[in-house]
Amino acid sequence: MRPTVLTVAGSDSGGGAGIQADLKTMLALGVHGMSVVTAVTAQNSLGVQGVWELPVEAVRAQYRSVVDDIGVRAVKTGMLSSAHVVEAVAELIAGTDAPAVVDPVGVSKHGDPLLAASALDSVRTRLLPVATVATPNLDEVAQLTGIRVESEDGMREAAAAVLAFGPRWALIKGGHLPGEAVDLLTDGTEEHWLRAPRYDNRHTHGTGCTLASAIAAQLAKGRSVPEAVTTAKEYVTGAIAAGFALGAGIGPVDHGWALTRGTPGA
Repeated sequence: MRPTVLTVAGSDSGGGAGIQADLKTMLALGVHGMSVVTAVTAQNSLGVQGVWELPVEAVRAQYRSVVDDIGVRAVKTGMLSSAHVVEAVAELIAGTDAPAVVDPVGVSKHGDPLLAASALDSVRTRLLPVATVATPNLDEVAQLTGIRVESEDGMREAAAAVLAFGPRWALIKGGHLPGEAVDLLTDGTEEHWLRAPRYDNRHTHGTGCTLASAIAAQLAKGRSVPEAVTTAKEYVTGAIAAGFALGAGIGPVDHGWALTRGTPGA
C-alpha cells in the first residue's frame, strides 16, 4: 500500500503554497496526499488579499474522516490561523500514532499574517509538544522564542529554545542568512548541519510548505528523521533552482522538477 500523508493547512488559491504545494510535493515523492483545510485564502503572486478560517468542527470532522477510515503514516501542519484551531489540531495529533511535522507558519512569503498573535502561546504549549519535527524559519523562531538569529552561531541557541517547548527534533531554517542556505537539525544531543547552494532565483513561494511536506513524505516511507530531512532538503533545493515566474510577483518553486530529472529519495 502506498504510504499516506495528511496535510493540515490553509488553501492557497494561487497554487504555490499551502495545501496545494503540500499535495504536489507528496505526489512528486510517491506518497498519497490527503488534506484537512483549515482556512481559505484569496492569494496570488503579489500577496494575500483575504483569509477565511473554517470552523473548528469542520477541521476536526475532516481529520477524523480521513484518519478513521484510511489511516495516516505521517501528518504535516501548516497554516492553522487561530488558537482554537491550533488546540484542536494538537489534540488530534496527540491521539494519532504517526510522526508529525509542524511548520509553525506565522506570515506569508509576502509578509501577510497567517497566524493570530493570540495563537502563539497555543503553538508553544500545545502544538510543539506533539511534534516529531518542528521546522521554523528565523522569523518564526523570533516570534516563538524572542531570539533573533543574525549568524550561524545563533542557530544552536535558537534550536535549544525551540526544543524547550517539547518537539523531539528542531530544524532551524537559516535561509534568511547570507551565504549558503544552511539549516540546523538537532534533537539536543546530535546535530546535523545541512548546506545547499543559494540560487539567484526570486521565485521561492511555498518553500517552507514544500520542505515540511517532503519531510513528512520521507517519514511516511519509514526513514529516520535525519534521513528524511536530508532527502527533503535535496528535493527542495532542486525545486528552488527550478522556480518559475507566475503572475506579476513572486512565483512558486517547481514541485515537479524531479519528475523528469530523477527524484532524490522517490
